[in-house]
Amino acid sequence: MPSSAPVQGRGGLHMKRTLASFSLEGKVGVVTGGARGLGLVMGQGIVISGGNLAIVDMNKEEAERQAAELVEVFRKENPGASKVPKVTAHYADVSNADSVQECIDDVIKEHGKIDHLVTSAGFTENYNAIDYPIDRIRKLWAVNVDGTYLFAITVAKHLMERKAPGSMVFIGSMSGSIVNVPQPQAPYNSAKAAVRHLAASLAVEWAHAGIRVNCISPGYMLTALTEKILDEKPDLKRHWTSLIPQGKMGQPADLMGPVTFLLSDASQYVTGADVRVDGGYTLT
Repeated sequence: MPSSAPVQGRGGLHMKRTLASFSLEGKVGVVTGGARGLGLVMGQGIVISGGNLAIVDMNKEEAERQAAELVEVFRKENPGASKVPKVTAHYADVSNADSVQECIDDVIKEHGKIDHLVTSAGFTENYNAIDYPIDRIRKLWAVNVDGTYLFAITVAKHLMERKAPGSMVFIGSMSGSIVNVPQPQAPYNSAKAAVRHLAASLAVEWAHAGIRVNCISPGYMLTALTEKILDEKPDLKRHWTSLIPQGKMGQPADLMGPVTFLLSDASQYVTGADVRVDGGYTLT
């Protein structure tokens, strides 16, 4: 068979062979904040790798639209696939424990189980620390930190009840390890540092149950929201880019590989790690 011909892999139809351990076939992944931005792209990575996906978002209508789109794209790109991943949409206020539990119950009802979790729900704001409204700080922490914690413990309980192994990936930020300049964002930086250390702490606490917990810390990524901001502030984009050794900002698709690796059996001896995807920014 010519090397360029399609071959049937465990995770779907592939143009090139890869390790079978990277496949997510037969697994169910939950992605919070999954209807847009980085969460949507990482969810797409799960689907491409053969996994079933539950998109969780405050905007359920958008989540439903993206779920249908992901399935349609998979069918077009994998016409010979024997199985099409199941993609569903779910609502959750990640900062509310009852809402999180209802969401997880809904996912289990639809998929029968959960194997993987990616916590991508989060946001940032730029205020000088002395001017930052306390209600905004509490909201930022509620989404970025509380939301990560609530989804993690709820999924962990499910995995422990099943006596099943699982893998979680928390989406942190390089801001959890360094202080960004010139924009002021002390509470966000602190929140992402909490997410990173939460991943390490839970990795140790849940290792006995076969639950792995890792963190991905993106650098400056060209999401639609970021591009809108930088269109208005071209000097800021030049400043950021000048500090990145690779000389460019990242693309959301750059997170597909790391998240698939950390969710899959290819990383079964990796837990508590912080994978920085930043073009070398934090090395300088």
